[in-house]
Amino acid sequence: MPRKKPLPHIWLLSDARNDAALERAIKRLPRGSGFVFRHYHLQEGARRARFDRLARLARARGIAVVLAGSAAQARRWGADGSYGAHRNATLATAHSLRELRRASRAAAVLLSPVFPTRSHPGGKVLGPLRFRLLAAWAPVPVIALGGLNTRTARGLRWPRWAGIDAFLR
Repeated sequence: MPRKKPLPHIWLLSDARNDAALERAIKRLPRGSGFVFRHYHLQEGARRARFDRLARLARARGIAVVLAGSAAQARRWGADGSYGAHRNATLATAHSLRELRRASRAAAVLLSPVFPTRSHPGGKVLGPLRFRLLAAWAPVPVIALGGLNTRTARGLRWPRWAGIDAFLR
């Protein structure tokens, strides 16, 4: 996010599973939320076309748009920032204390998975207590990710959260 814009509290992340419902999900996001376009499954041309369509819809609703890719690619595509594990990411990703510390240059970090997810059934989760302990060490604001929706986010009582499936219903 450009430093002059406030960091959204609620985020939607795209992937192959939620692609067909993204327009509907973006329309359900509160104004001022954020959208992370990943879509790693698409070839470059199709990925760019899908990004452009969804970015127009998101911006019309006052939603920040972040691209999974390099900071240079995000600038070329007109995104508000970049997402990933690279050094200049606007939104970094982390699953451990070591990864959290590497995120010191990002505007925020997505720490996951907090709860069980459909994308990694049976996978190891942080749980609310470990999530909070790790988040306390973060050098930047933390966005909770993994099994989050309005109900689980309310139970977690954490100000910033992101979901993949949260806005599909």
